[in-house]
Amino acid sequence: MPEETALVTPPDPSAVPPDGLTVVEMWTDGACKGNPGPGGWGVLMRSKGKEKELFGGDPTTTNNRMELTAVIEGLRALNRPCDVTLHVDSSYVMNGMKSWIAGWKRNGWRTKDKKPVKNVELWQALDAEVARHQVRWVWVKGHAGDPGNERADQLANKGVDLVRDAARRA
Repeated sequence: MPEETALVTPPDPSAVPPDGLTVVEMWTDGACKGNPGPGGWGVLMRSKGKEKELFGGDPTTTNNRMELTAVIEGLRALNRPCDVTLHVDSSYVMNGMKSWIAGWKRNGWRTKDKKPVKNVELWQALDAEVARHQVRWVWVKGHAGDPGNERADQLANKGVDLVRDAARRA
């Protein structure tokens, strides 16, 4: 998937758009060791010169579920509507939001082949979170040197470590 070219320069994080929404730049990533297996998600947010990092995990999950969870948790952490530039390296999330979700909703959360959408509860949660914000989707190639994406990846792997450590202590 080619990089989004509509966003030539990153938005000024201190700028307030005309509608008064806070500008947030966000990078999300998911990781899974085995598919399924222990997984983690990570989020890096920047706004008004400040950074916030989030991460978590699930002992038995898939990479796609962690990619979706990262975006959901990042948007959910915003306590009011924001103008969000969301950087993702997941073609699954990007295609889902840009190409598939409108048809799924129109078809009662079924694919064009009339099969139930996989991870429907996460797609519905993501749809609800996106509706609260103005979101610009930017696809970035994973592991290609984008500093925000690299940090989100580190956080996702920290989430994997969190659930692995919890499993060892149990």
